[in-house]
Amino acid sequence: MVAVAELWETLTHAIHSYTGLSPAAFFTAIAVAAAIYHLVASFLAPPPPPPRNRDFVPEESEPLPPPVQLGEISEEELKAYDGSDPKKPLLMAIKGQIYDVTQSRMFYGLGGPYALFAGRDASRALAKMSFEPQDLTSDISGLGPFELDALQDWEYKFMSKYVKVGSIKKEVESEKAADVSSSATESAPESHADVAETTTKTEVEPKETDLGEKGEDVKEHKEHVPADATKEE
Repeated sequence: MVAVAELWETLTHAIHSYTGLSPAAFFTAIAVAAAIYHLVASFLAPPPPPPRNRDFVPEESEPLPPPVQLGEISEEELKAYDGSDPKKPLLMAIKGQIYDVTQSRMFYGLGGPYALFAGRDASRALAKMSFEPQDLTSDISGLGPFELDALQDWEYKFMSKYVKVGSIKKEVESEKAADVSSSATESAPESHADVAETTTKTEVEPKETDLGEKGEDVKEHKEHVPADATKEE
């Protein structure tokens, strides 16, 4: 008991020395501060999570269909696979090679950060990391070495991550073939006209020759006519 009394007296003296309060006032202030702290903390604390339903079974995502090989298609046909139709695969081309990027629909699908690249060959935009409409093309002419290296990195990434399903038709060759056929068609009437003109000239020339021969025959006939016959006339 003596020890407890001495401890209480020492504590009372220390409280009065450091705070200037009596022991009763000091402990009352501590109790009030603790109550305020718990009250404020109760308002700022996040709400408790809802009770977990043990009967809930999460829905399993449907597996992606296997990539379908399309072969060689045009850039216009590739636009049908831009993600606007969820039933179709999501395709994207780089340097003329088409890849199935359906598994990354969150990036290349509608609303994704790279949705502008889907359904087209955007090699130039990938090389320049540009989202400008004029760069959404397969034309990579005029690019610098650093841009070509960046495009090569994109191609390696696509080759290692996605399945190649086709390629884009080279429209340059088809345009050349069309130009050749149109040129041949235009030159054909000219050739026919030249042949007709040559034939006409050939037919006319023999007539002039015949007339010349007839004239010579008449001249020779007059020379051989006897002089007496001429006098009788």
